[in-house]
Amino acid sequence: MTKILIVDDEKDIVETLSFMLKTKGYETITAYDGEEGLKLAKEEHPDLIILDVMMPKINGYKICRLLKYDAKYKNIPIVMVTARSQEGDKLIGEETGADRYITKPFEFSDILDVINELIDKQA
Repeated sequence: MTKILIVDDEKDIVETLSFMLKTKGYETITAYDGEEGLKLAKEEHPDLIILDVMMPKINGYKICRLLKYDAKYKNIPIVMVTARSQEGDKLIGEETGADRYITKPFEFSDILDVINELIDKQA
């Protein structure tokens, strides 16, 4: 079963995404701050990570950079999700190694399309 880690400090988003992904047959792991998210990414080695940018303790950009520059985790696709929609923010996301950058508010179907595409690429 495909395992997806969801890291976001907005509880509603985490719970909604987790519920929706479970209905599509995915296993989900959740974290509500950057520190917990980074720890779970290393412990659980998920197939994909959905990562918020603005979070307490460690921001999403730093987590992305730490994982993408580590040989053990660099192949895990990371989808950055954020309310920050400026072009500069997207560039930072790309520079840190994010595979996709989605702005809030988003449609669940859009996230699902990206997840399916990135998971298919790995298969």
